[in-house]
Amino acid sequence: MTTQEQLITQEQKKPTVTRSSGGMDAVYGIGMIGAWVFYFKRASTPKERGLAFLKGFAWPAFLVYSLLELLEKD
Repeated sequence: MTTQEQLITQEQKKPTVTRSSGGMDAVYGIGMIGAWVFYFKRASTPKERGLAFLKGFAWPAFLVYSLLELLEKD
């Protein structure tokens, strides 16, 4: 077997990896845009606008925290 044949054989043995992200990326993206709208509407200073931008990325954490607080009250 020549070196070229060995390389072809090794490449044929490599597994192909496929990744599907599913629909959760779209849900997160739409939620992030909604969170930005929500927080930007309430921001009045540049500092609050900066925080609104950052909060848009972390909206799932705020959602889970609020839900846990709601469950704790019962």
